[in-house]
Amino acid sequence: MQVVFFIAALTAIAATVRVITCANAVHALLYLILSLIAIAVDFYVLGAPFSATLEVIVYAGAIMVLFVFVVMMLSINDQTVKTERQWLKPSIWIGPGLMSIVLLVVLAFAIATGNSSAELSSTPLSAHAIGANLFGPYVLVVELTAFILLAGLVVAAHLGRPQPDSARHDAERGKIDVQNR
Repeated sequence: MQVVFFIAALTAIAATVRVITCANAVHALLYLILSLIAIAVDFYVLGAPFSATLEVIVYAGAIMVLFVFVVMMLSINDQTVKTERQWLKPSIWIGPGLMSIVLLVVLAFAIATGNSSAELSSTPLSAHAIGANLFGPYVLVVELTAFILLAGLVVAAHLGRPQPDSARHDAERGKIDVQNR
């Protein structure tokens, strides 16, 4: 099981490096989703299947889909449509596809050989223990995280608003200046 842990950890590190080095925001988000799934595999191997499930559902599922929608909402024009068509090329998906296959094989091996490794984990985490910690001593951290996500959503909505046409705006200002003389 230690081999599974280290393969998933290396996959998470490689995917995270690609998140940082990708110039394209959508590709970076795809690698970030892959990194979060690799971390979920590590949680599973460490004896926390509930945490692994939450990682996939909450982070890789809901929040990352929100990020993808926000990135797509920020700039939609003819050039963006052409760029998105280029993203559909199979060569773009080779990196995330290969890393996903590695994670799938590692996870299948972890499931086939047993729930978790006794060497790496002494007791599995339960949903009750996670809930007691999240809404007990860490409730402030959970609330602050919610506020940070809300602030990010507000900023994305503000940046995504259509801006007034600067040429039209300048022309209107010129007419006002001419009329005032």
